[in-house]
Amino acid sequence: MRVWFNGSVLEDPTAASIRIDDHGLTVGDGVFEAVKIVDGQPFALTRHLDRLVGSAAGLGLPQPDVAEIREAIAAVTAGQDLPLGRLRVTWTAGPAPLGSGRGGGPPTLVVVAAPMEAAAASTEAVVVPWVRNERSAVAGLKTTSYAENVVALAYARERGATEAIFGNTLGNVCEGTGSNLCYVIDGEARTPTLASGCLAGVTRALVVEWCGVREVDEPMSVLDQAEELFLVSTTRDVQPLRRLGDRELPAPGPVTLRAMETWAEREADGIDP
Repeated sequence: MRVWFNGSVLEDPTAASIRIDDHGLTVGDGVFEAVKIVDGQPFALTRHLDRLVGSAAGLGLPQPDVAEIREAIAAVTAGQDLPLGRLRVTWTAGPAPLGSGRGGGPPTLVVVAAPMEAAAASTEAVVVPWVRNERSAVAGLKTTSYAENVVALAYARERGATEAIFGNTLGNVCEGTGSNLCYVIDGEARTPTLASGCLAGVTRALVVEWCGVREVDEPMSVLDQAEELFLVSTTRDVQPLRRLGDRELPAPGPVTLRAMETWAEREADGIDP
């Protein structure tokens, strides 16, 4: 693992660096991106950086310097053997009073690169009893305020699953804690629209573009009718679900398999689609 912190690579990546009054630490006032590394290169980096800038604007943070972030990424990936890895870019409001109000301190930039294990061939998920608020001030933003996801994921793991699925306040399908959900009805792959409050996932956008997944908002009950289910995310790519709650599913089914094959073909076409 290599770490860039506010302008330089740390000699000791585990050394204390962030101030204890950093607003990203005290109240989660920050945004981040998780980027897959393939053969030492970040995949779909331009899309991820565009989303980071958008999330920062949505949270009211100063605009991050994309050129500096690219420099940091080059520094933390250099000299590492990363056939498959994870890059995390975190941008916070920086030092502030110990409360919700910001202090106007300089923002904090942390960039980390580390190896990553490939996702399992298939996995299991559960629906959680909590909902996403599609009208929230931070709906659709990739913020560091992840406590809701931590609780939901712990709920899922207690039930033998690796992902938790949320509906929204309207009772419609929304997303997972760190993934977007796709489902198949009558042979057609579908996924919730961004109006559902789900994150505008980079992998989601590419799957919609490459695989013809239709964006539509439907009630949670549609998942009971789904012929296939699959998750999409930076760390999962296209991952079939073999179980949702007590319901067994083909993993992969034919539509999911085509999406997996299309993903593999298109991903190989270029590192920054």
